[in-house]
Amino acid sequence: MGWGVRTITLVVSGRVSFSNPVRQPLFEFEDCLNGGQPKAEYAAARLNKIHPGIVTQVPTTPHLFPKPNLWRTRCRFLLMDSRDSRWLPTVIGAAKDKIALNAALGFDTFVVMRHGSRGASASTNAETGTLQRHYCNDIVAPTDSLTDRTLDQMCTVTRPGLAPIAATTAVYLLATLTQHPQGSRAPVPPPTRDISQLPSADDDLSLQAYEKEGFTVLLKAFNDQKYFEGPTGLDKLLDEGQLEVLESVDWDEDEDDAAGGDGDNF
Repeated sequence: MGWGVRTITLVVSGRVSFSNPVRQPLFEFEDCLNGGQPKAEYAAARLNKIHPGIVTQVPTTPHLFPKPNLWRTRCRFLLMDSRDSRWLPTVIGAAKDKIALNAALGFDTFVVMRHGSRGASASTNAETGTLQRHYCNDIVAPTDSLTDRTLDQMCTVTRPGLAPIAATTAVYLLATLTQHPQGSRAPVPPPTRDISQLPSADDDLSLQAYEKEGFTVLLKAFNDQKYFEGPTGLDKLLDEGQLEVLESVDWDEDEDDAAGGDGDNF
């Protein structure tokens, strides 16, 4: 709001939990009681108290995403709890040539990054780099990233202060893009960990498939987490990576065992 944004659409189906108020200043302790109040509705009400001139929108079912308004917004912030939930918005954002900014929290780290629009992602210039539609160069296809995770691997448990720092960084990134002559197609520094071209291939494949088949290809990806792994060669790369890990393991016998001792056998 300090940068002049006057229309904000909140899309979230969750309820306020007891871990939220200390990290998210739009909520109060009372909002957590009785199972928690709807996040979007209460956040919108608090925004209007802070700035009465702000226009807040809270889409509700069964018309959660009215098509005339869905892509009217210039930017969308991805603030979800999992990386797999961020994949689809980045693909659609690239297809619609819209800015997508991702902010994610770890236990004691955070990441803020900009995802590519069609114009930016088409760049292959080594000096400008290439924007991706999914966590930079993670060697992973859209899959379940929440099941069997420990608490320290979920954003629910994070170091105090990281949430506002990450949010502020994301807002400044948006302000920088909107003031750049090329907007969402502004050049980006090359990644320092660009070790593989496969993520780019996965991006191109998913974007082309979405533009051609629409929801049909999305349904395939939702039902089969390995849907994009085969065509991009990601499955082969993962197999090779696992083989390298096994080959790098030190299989030497324990000194105790080598000497004929009765060392513990774990």
